[in-house]
Amino acid sequence: MKYIMILVAVFGVGMAEAQDVTGTWHGILDVKVMQLRLDFHINMADSGLTSTMDSPDQGVNGIEVTSTVWDGSQLTLSIASTGIKYTGTLKGDSIEGTFQQGGQSFALTLTREQGEKKVLPRPQTPVKPFPYYTEEVSIPNPEAGIKLAGTLTLPDAKGKYPAVIMITGSGPQDRDEMIFEHRPFAVIADHLARNGIASLRYDDRGTAASGGDFQAGTTLDFASDAASAVAWLKTRKEITEIGLIGHSEGGIIAPIVAATNPDVDFIILLAGTGVLGEKVLLVQQEEIMRASGEDEAEIKKEMLINSQAFELVKQATSVDELKLQLQKYIEETLDNGSVEIPEGLTREEFVQAQLAGICSPWMIGFLKLDPADYLKKVKCPVLALNGDKDLQVSSKINLPAISAALAQAGNKDVTTREFPGLNHLFQECKTGVPDEYVTIEQTIAPVVLDEISAWISSRYKH
Repeated sequence: MKYIMILVAVFGVGMAEAQDVTGTWHGILDVKVMQLRLDFHINMADSGLTSTMDSPDQGVNGIEVTSTVWDGSQLTLSIASTGIKYTGTLKGDSIEGTFQQGGQSFALTLTREQGEKKVLPRPQTPVKPFPYYTEEVSIPNPEAGIKLAGTLTLPDAKGKYPAVIMITGSGPQDRDEMIFEHRPFAVIADHLARNGIASLRYDDRGTAASGGDFQAGTTLDFASDAASAVAWLKTRKEITEIGLIGHSEGGIIAPIVAATNPDVDFIILLAGTGVLGEKVLLVQQEEIMRASGEDEAEIKKEMLINSQAFELVKQATSVDELKLQLQKYIEETLDNGSVEIPEGLTREEFVQAQLAGICSPWMIGFLKLDPADYLKKVKCPVLALNGDKDLQVSSKINLPAISAALAQAGNKDVTTREFPGLNHLFQECKTGVPDEYVTIEQTIAPVVLDEISAWISSRYKH
């Protein structure tokens, strides 16, 4: 579900000598388990300094910032909604400083020249030349008034093939669903092409080369994008059957599209959910905290705090009402000592960060979304896979819920499988804690790739 996402904004008012700091600054944030490149673009406007930020390793570009503080020697970058603050001092040709978030601090140096990050071994990532055909494509979504950029992969330029459309998990993702330099969708596309199956993968709206505004999007908006991909793929003469492969949140979107679209011939759910969004997030929090060694009393306290906050979301009749009720609740948790403000944040910054996270269009929609409402209408063949060490989407509660909902649909062609020892990314792992994702060289366990291609080929290969 939610992956680590660094979103940085800048605040304050442009000061004297701002011209000395304008331009692009590059930094490599080393958070121990991974490295992230961050690019800050600082410009002078009539109103003062304006800035945007790119996170190239996450496929996110042009993040609009609020303002910049520069006094001629010290630069301060911050955003209340994510609890991030960077303070750096100009030393020669670089700015040396500290990046803070969630009570943690990391050294971060910004330079005019782009640095080289450590190359993490990812042996499964496909390397050119490929023994199959690829094509860069543009997919229109007339309903949203945007175009999505993607890659069509065919076993050969000539021929007819069954195809899958890949749908990413939550958070802004590129067409490869890149996370920690793993490219799971590229790995899947490569495997399928070598086994006679075509695929289409695309950048999420507002991400990488796709148009639109990701931050304003909801799960239903992303389902509209997937439906547009189905309509576009339907026009390709090389394609026979069309299926959807959805990972994590994509495993919710696939049934939403398939429930009403007769052009979807099958769906494959990779760590898809079958229960209410609120329950998914609460169980996710509980399992990750427990696997990380948190005290049981602390787990219960955190669960209670979040469940009460989520209840306010469900009961609120408007966003304005929700913000008022939620702010009052957050203030109460601070006053009674249930919640502590992380180091580096003011009380106001902390409150605003919580409000921004919970009151976003995506979060409000996700907490209330019940996948069963759509799964009950899915009549096409379904393959649902999960790992038993998945701490983000628990197989124990979600696979049975998916099966039960599909049974209500009268769907007889349903296959579910739980893989032992695999995490949310379907990597062979030790604990399943998200911190492991970056340290594991494997992108996807081969047994999962074989399961996917064999299941499709047994039904549709020509």
